[in-house]
Amino acid sequence: MSATVAAALKKIAVTVATNKKLRNKAIMIILIVLFIILFPFMAIIAISKGDVSIDTNRLQALVIQNLSEEETARLQHVEDTMYAIEDEMTEAGFDSQRVKEAQVLYVLALSHFSEEDGFVDKLVGCFEKDQSDAELISAVNESFGTDLSDKDFTNLMNSIRAVEISTEGYIDPYTKNNLDLVIWAKNAYSKEWGYVCGTFGQVLTRSLFKAKVEQYPDGVGQYAEFIEKHWLGRRTADCIGLIKGYSWFDPETGEIEYITNGMPDISVEAMFENAIEKGTIDSMPEIPGLAVWQEGHIGIYIGDGQVVHASQTEVGILQTPINEGAWTHWLKIPYITYYEDDLNESPDEKHIWNVLLEEINNPYGVAGLMGNLYAESGLRANNLEDGYEETLGFTDASYTKAVDKGNYSDFGTDSAGYGLAQWTVESRKTPLLAYAKKKEKSVGDLDMQLAFLCDELETKFPDVLSALKKAKSVREASDYVLIHFEAPLDQSETVRIRRAANGSAYFNRYGKQ
Repeated sequence: MSATVAAALKKIAVTVATNKKLRNKAIMIILIVLFIILFPFMAIIAISKGDVSIDTNRLQALVIQNLSEEETARLQHVEDTMYAIEDEMTEAGFDSQRVKEAQVLYVLALSHFSEEDGFVDKLVGCFEKDQSDAELISAVNESFGTDLSDKDFTNLMNSIRAVEISTEGYIDPYTKNNLDLVIWAKNAYSKEWGYVCGTFGQVLTRSLFKAKVEQYPDGVGQYAEFIEKHWLGRRTADCIGLIKGYSWFDPETGEIEYITNGMPDISVEAMFENAIEKGTIDSMPEIPGLAVWQEGHIGIYIGDGQVVHASQTEVGILQTPINEGAWTHWLKIPYITYYEDDLNESPDEKHIWNVLLEEINNPYGVAGLMGNLYAESGLRANNLEDGYEETLGFTDASYTKAVDKGNYSDFGTDSAGYGLAQWTVESRKTPLLAYAKKKEKSVGDLDMQLAFLCDELETKFPDVLSALKKAKSVREASDYVLIHFEAPLDQSETVRIRRAANGSAYFNRYGKQ
């Protein structure tokens, strides 16, 4: 236990001990507050050291029955502050992990400042992107005049981070797909998940450990001492469990729910047999999220020649070069969707990303928009819709030149898609041309079109801009642009998957920088 938590609990103990009348009530208040903020993370860590059961419904009932009006108001203030922190941190572009950090700081160190005006703004102002724990705690100490230890904070948060499953970076948390499976595998490796036969990403509590020893006396029982020392209290999986855990993970609840989302409880051999698309390892396409297989073992190909797999009890989750394994086959995992992109790198894509990021300030939103722009135009500002080149007798270059010189007067009414967003209807093409003339630029000028696009988002499509700013995944942003901004005739699931895959490629290239 960190010194910060120990000190907080010591204060709690002293307060409760000095007032026998309020002892039970105070304990309930404290427990419910800690439950709101840290459960399941702190609870999981505690439970992993013993078979403790918490009836949260009963806990809440006891609190409600015994609180005075003053205590109820105090608890309501805690809850309101918690939500305010979550809202402002999210609005500032921070992910769920950073939200949790702010909430932990509030409850365990800064609660006595919470009645002050502007407390939440002040706390959120201490956070910056790509910030170390030491930098964060330094900012907190400077802002609040505290003397918190960054080491204590890191120790506490590392316990939480080790078992948290974050969907940060997922293109679509609600559709089981190959690209998010890759992120799942990378996170399992980076957080050093352990290997225990028969598990699929759960936190290894003592009760679960005991059950697995009984279920697998050889596969688990013979390694009991090692497992208890190294994996107890951590998330664990076996090789097929690493894949099943992803399929059974519910992003709403943060729980892995057995046999959900269409994935059965299946063996390595059955997974291979059930795969429709598969082949020998020498024929494997370059698709991140494919499974690689050998008799009795399976891994997840994450791209760039690397595989993540749950290896064995005394090793845990490994990342190894594909050519160093004994893999014999590849397969597309049944029960998940495969997003495959064929994006050719555009010379202007980084510039387009930077301009749109300045406007949208959310990598998910930018990626979702760019995936659609690529599908429409290949990110070429002078792109004339292919079907109209023969009809109108123009190439991209000659069409642009004719419009610029005034030799072609039907630009607004010819119904031909043009430019980055393939502007098509008169109500959008005519303003585009007028904007170009006002800026004294070619109608095919990239920066002019980007400025016009941003202006459209602000003035004609504020709902789209708001959705892009708030999007929590590439898929969410991509679908919104497809339906409410581009609005092509074909809005099928196949088209949505393709455009989201495009967006995921841009997110992977630029969204994590």
